Amino acid sequence: MSNILNPEEKYLTRRVLSMQESQTMRISNLANKMKAEGKDIVSLSAGEPDFPTPDNVNQAAIAAINAGFTRYTANAGIPELKKAIVAKFKRDNSLDFQENQIIVSNGGKQTLANTFLALCEEGDEVIVPAPYWVSFPEMVRLASATPVIVHTTLEHEYKMTPEQLEAAITPKTKILVLNSPSNPTGSVYSETEVRNLMKVIEGREIFVVSDEMYDMLVYGDVRPFSPARIPAMKDWVIVSNGVSKTYAMTGWRIGYLAGPKWLIDACDKIQSQTTSNANAIAQKAAVAALNGDQGIVEERRAEFEKRRDYMYEALNSIPGFKTALPMGAFYIFPDVSGVFGQTFNGVVMKDSADVAEYLLKVHFVATVPGDAFGAPENLRLSYAASIASLEEAINRIRRAFK
Repeated sequence: MSNILNPEEKYLTRRVLSMQESQTMRISNLANKMKAEGKDIVSLSAGEPDFPTPDNVNQAAIAAINAGFTRYTANAGIPELKKAIVAKFKRDNSLDFQENQIIVSNGGKQTLANTFLALCEEGDEVIVPAPYWVSFPEMVRLASATPVIVHTTLEHEYKMTPEQLEAAITPKTKILVLNSPSNPTGSVYSETEVRNLMKVIEGREIFVVSDEMYDMLVYGDVRPFSPARIPAMKDWVIVSNGVSKTYAMTGWRIGYLAGPKWLIDACDKIQSQTTSNANAIAQKAAVAALNGDQGIVEERRAEFEKRRDYMYEALNSIPGFKTALPMGAFYIFPDVSGVFGQTFNGVVMKDSADVAEYLLKVHFVATVPGDAFGAPENLRLSYAASIASLEEAINRIRRAFK
């Protein structure tokens, strides 16, 4: 095809051309490349815990390999894991599901992609509050639907209000996406806030995709509340979760989805024709994670809370930076518009992309520009790093914007 001008535009589909590359992966890849070149990079860009996978989980995987558990499993997940997921929902979230309402997939991304593909078609609209996780709008577009972005503010802790939700609803609205605790802001909707949002859509034929991946990483007195706990919404809420963040198992690729059986069956059908079952060994490891001693989860949550407190105080002390206090996950999302228009080391800061590039290339600190999350005035910083690494990153950021 070397003689064809712009083969991408000629042959690729609109759904692919309309998608954006994941900025979080792009920055992480660039940071890793600079590290490989010998640069002393402090990376606050990756969305994964810096802790190792718990030993009991690793041992369960080794035992599965030694037992020869290396063949195809049931497409929707092994019964042992689905039973553990049902128990987890009951124990941690006060949610009652049956095993036939659960599907295990290759990470949380696949559970969500399956859901949008099952529910959406051309002409449908999906309400996505911003700042949003980078993949939400792209998944919606991949499913031929239209993302309707609702912009929230730092003053409201980046949480959508019932009034904003009401204003965004049209006859084409098919789904509301709710991500609490949030990536990238760390915001957590309280029970009252969730109930008030659900009152807006109760009685309407609108589904709620509730991404609860960070449900065990919350701080202070805050407790996440799933909209699936509201009886009137039970048949309209689809809950996505996984073992990646809670158990430091990002590379194991195990996510799971819970919802009405008819929808889970549809996701099962899609998955059967795309990837088939999730990794057999990883499924056994996930059983050990969910059924094992949960004390390590609390230990790590407490450590994340210390890091959060440090980052909140430190970032708010840097001129031009201001941030809300994250109540969950392991991200902090400062507004850096206070440095826009200024020149540092000969570089003019026009937007957060300039800020992120300047920090990485000149001061060797990897962050992610906020435009990837629908918030061009912000940066996303992950505090899933040691206190020593965070202190070094803050020192470099201070020097960068002196």
